[in-house]
Amino acid sequence: MRFSLICIGRMKAGVDKDLFDRYMDRARKSGRALGVTDVGLSEMQESRAQRAEDRKGDEARAILASLPAGAKLVVLDENGKNLTSQAFSERLERWKDDGAPDIVFAIGGADGHGQEVLARADLKLALGAMTWPHQIARILLAEQIYRAITIQSGHPYHRV
Repeated sequence: MRFSLICIGRMKAGVDKDLFDRYMDRARKSGRALGVTDVGLSEMQESRAQRAEDRKGDEARAILASLPAGAKLVVLDENGKNLTSQAFSERLERWKDDGAPDIVFAIGGADGHGQEVLARADLKLALGAMTWPHQIARILLAEQIYRAITIQSGHPYHRV
């Protein structure tokens, strides 16, 4: 099984990117023992369309075109579910046990996700009620993926 993040826009070098990279690296290394063969990142160009709806549509088509066959799609959305770290880990583990080859996490552009992506989503996930900058959302998501892997492996990182 592979985990991958698809993000609209690029993260610039600096402390935010360093922290994101650290959690992604930890997730890759810890996931191997659980059969997670990769934790990858794909950054996509933001649409240059004038209208927000057109931008969201362009970006949605790009995200959907990049999905591997059989992938489970988790979209970050302000109206999504608020899950505990334990419940998030259990969802990922259930999909893994059901044989999903890929779990793709999508972070949309500044305007959010287009309807096509929201309709295709297997899970709409919120990172709480607050709005987060995309760089911080990436870090939070990478950390939660790492945390989910440690929960599944029994590692003491997640203490309740």
